[in-house]
Amino acid sequence: MDLPTAFTKNLTGAAMVPKCLSDEGVRYVFGYPGGAVLPIYDELEKQDRVNHILVRHEQAAVHAADAYARSTQKVGVALVTSGPGVTNAITGIATAFMDSVPMVIITGQVPTHAIGQDAFQEVDTVGITRPCVKHNFLVKNVDDISITIRKAFHIASTGRPGPVVVDIPKDITTEKGKYFYPKSVSIRSYDTDPHVDIKEDSLEKIISLLETAKRPMIYTGGGVIFSEAHEELKSLVRCLGYPCTNTLMGLGGYPGTDPLFLGMLGMHGTYEANMAMQNCDVLFAVGARFDDRVIGNPKNFESDDRKIIHVDIDPSSISKRVKVDFPVVGDVRYILGKMNEKLKSKGSISRNKAALTEWWKQINQWRSKNCLSYDRDSKVIKPQMVVEKLYQLTADQDEVYVTSDVGQHQMWAAQFYKFDKPRRWINSGGLGTMGVGLPYALGVQLAHPDATVLCVTGEASIQMCIQELSTAKQYGLPVKIINLNNRYMGMVRQWQEFFHGNRYASSYMEALPDFVKLTESYGHIGMKIENPSDIEGALKEALAMKDDLVFMDFITDQTENVYPMVPGGKGLSEMILV
Repeated sequence: MDLPTAFTKNLTGAAMVPKCLSDEGVRYVFGYPGGAVLPIYDELEKQDRVNHILVRHEQAAVHAADAYARSTQKVGVALVTSGPGVTNAITGIATAFMDSVPMVIITGQVPTHAIGQDAFQEVDTVGITRPCVKHNFLVKNVDDISITIRKAFHIASTGRPGPVVVDIPKDITTEKGKYFYPKSVSIRSYDTDPHVDIKEDSLEKIISLLETAKRPMIYTGGGVIFSEAHEELKSLVRCLGYPCTNTLMGLGGYPGTDPLFLGMLGMHGTYEANMAMQNCDVLFAVGARFDDRVIGNPKNFESDDRKIIHVDIDPSSISKRVKVDFPVVGDVRYILGKMNEKLKSKGSISRNKAALTEWWKQINQWRSKNCLSYDRDSKVIKPQMVVEKLYQLTADQDEVYVTSDVGQHQMWAAQFYKFDKPRRWINSGGLGTMGVGLPYALGVQLAHPDATVLCVTGEASIQMCIQELSTAKQYGLPVKIINLNNRYMGMVRQWQEFFHGNRYASSYMEALPDFVKLTESYGHIGMKIENPSDIEGALKEALAMKDDLVFMDFITDQTENVYPMVPGGKGLSEMILV
């Protein structure tokens, strides 16, 4: 990153914070004020290069900053106060940590002399965030503020990305010190060079293994998105002509409309993607981590003999859950680029064409099951139809982003909305955090003011951060909310139906608000849709309101389940299809 020339200047610690952010190129900070950070807020108010976005809850601040980062190639920034400000932010920090999102969270702290004295609004920020951050700092000297923030951005955005917390005591913000913001930093024992050169003989072995495969499969995850390797992946897949699947976090890394794409894999992945993953003889895994929601039971997955090549920037992710045969540690974009160069230099690709023909024949037989089918003649609204219509109406637009909360609606969005570009699908993968959808949408809309931003949610999830409708009003953010309202915590109800004898313990939402009136009370537009014949018209009407936030409350079938489904502890080939 090309930063301004470093210089030395006497500033208060509070004044250093917006100065650091400005020199780092930060445009937006999402936050909520409180006593320990009031000096910083006072300095933010005095300048106009860094814009502060006032949310209504600290969790939403971190979620919005998270989505800002996911939808751009920038580091998201949040600012919260000490004590409850920090604890409210923990869920957002953990969400970003699980999904490897680059963020810097600046937290206020009680004065240094009061630390450890159970002071008003004191928590051990370093201690409680340690398990869910890439790194954290407690600033004890005003002269360290600028270099610490520079290090925080460096750590957050290099290697495997992640959130970094900078905790600043209040007295440090009121003292004066030397401001020095360097162009680069060097951190002992932190090696950030991702371009680990792959040896020529290793590259040849991997290419040879891929070329001689009889049943090849390419499996990619969020690492492709964060390393901006989608073009390299597309070139490789099309050059080889092999089937490709994405994880939930990897959707958009390979075009969802391409015939070589088998759909998402995993617990609610397509039948063809899961069966191909289970039955392949050579698996090329790129920027993915073989997590429990993707491969199911590791013992079941390893029961089928296959050779596995695994490319990932994080060595700790390789052979963590599944033993691999050819580990490659390095930046995904760099490694795929090297592979494409090697294939291009060969001139022609030697593949087992007869075996590959048979493999595609088998895959197409699996595809013929049409595992995502649903009742299109239903008298009540099917949630799948809402997402399908939404995709049809927005597919030809240049810039569309879809955020989601967590649950059945999330899976239907992943299954029925086809993402052809990266960073257009914004959701919580690893932590599975309900409530992210609306603050995610606000963060994305600020990052891309001219884009269409769609939030697919459910009546349980949306209520967790629904107060952010106020934030949307204050800043004029015209997101479109698609609420698939089945009056249940849908995924909880589905598991209770399958595994708990239809005992729907605490999963029914018996006291729902009137979402239309609630939305209108915040100054937005609300719509309630109850008939399948009204789906398309309502979506068209809402999408036409370019300058307004529209909340569409779709009353959907309460009994609908997400299929396919791999039960917990089962293997990929043990799917429930209907």
